Amino acid sequence: MLVGFPPGGTNDLMARIVAQKLGESLGQPVVVENRPGASGVIAAELLARAAPDGYTLMLGSTGTNTIAPALNAKLPYDPVRDLAPVGLVGIAASALVVNAQVPAHNVAELIALCKAAPGKYAFASSGPGSSLHLSGELFKVMAGVDIVHVPYKGAGAVYGDLIAGVVQMMFANISSMLPQVRGGKVKGLAVTSAERSKVAPDLPTIAETLAGYVATSWYGAGAPAGTPEPILAKLEAAITAALANPEIQKRWTDELGLDLPPPGRKGFEQFLAEDRKLWAPAVKASGVKLD
Repeated sequence: MLVGFPPGGTNDLMARIVAQKLGESLGQPVVVENRPGASGVIAAELLARAAPDGYTLMLGSTGTNTIAPALNAKLPYDPVRDLAPVGLVGIAASALVVNAQVPAHNVAELIALCKAAPGKYAFASSGPGSSLHLSGELFKVMAGVDIVHVPYKGAGAVYGDLIAGVVQMMFANISSMLPQVRGGKVKGLAVTSAERSKVAPDLPTIAETLAGYVATSWYGAGAPAGTPEPILAKLEAAITAALANPEIQKRWTDELGLDLPPPGRKGFEQFLAEDRKLWAPAVKASGVKLD
C-alpha cells in the first residue's frame, strides 16, 4: 500500500491501521511503502504505472485525485483514466477558526466584518495549493469577501501566529484545533463539511450560513486502472469490513478527527465526481498553478 507522504502523518497512520486489518481479512501481509514527494503525486504516478493485479494499492487523498489535476498543467497521470477507486476510508472536515479578539461569533458576522473592511483580514494556510488554502479561496468566492492569504510551511507553524493575532483566521484540522478552541485561545465558528461533524457536533456548518459551501479532505484506497472486477470487489469487501471494526471507528473519531464515509466503490466514484466539481473553481480563484 503506497503512501505519498512521510511516516508519522495522518495519511501514513491510517494506511498502517487499514493495512493491518486488510492483511487479517485477506490472509496475507499488506506492507505500507512510503513514497513521499510532490504532495503525493510521486506515489500516485507509481500506482498508475503498477501492474493491475491487485497487489499494489495506494491510500490517496483529495490532493492526489482532485486538487492536483487542477493545479498541475503536466500531471504524470490522469486520476480518472489511470486509477480505479476501491473505497473511501475517511473524511476530514476542517474548522473555520478566528483569533479570540476578532469581533465575530459566527460565520455571518465574520462575512460582515470582511465586507466592511476589504483586505484587512488575513487567513493562514499550510501552503499554496493545499486543501486548507483552497478552502479559504472557496470561501472568498462564495462569500464575496476580500481576505488576504498568508501561506506557511505546514499547518503547525500557523497556530502561534493565529493565537497572537498576526493572522486573523484559518481553516484548520479539527482534531488539532479543538483543544485551542476549548481552551479559549481561538474561536471556532463552523466546520466545512456538508453536515455537522461527529468530532465537533456543537459547531455549525458554514453551509448553514453560506448555502452550498463544502470543503472536506478525504482519504481513499485506489488501484491501477484495469484491475479485474473480481479483485476490486474482493478489496472493496475487505476495506468495508475493516471500517466496520469498532476499534477503527473509535480511532478515526477520537484520535484522528475523521468522519466515517459511506462504504463501497459506487459511492466513492460519485463522491470523486462531485469533489472535482468543488475544487476546480477554488483552484481557479486562487490563481495557483504548478508546472
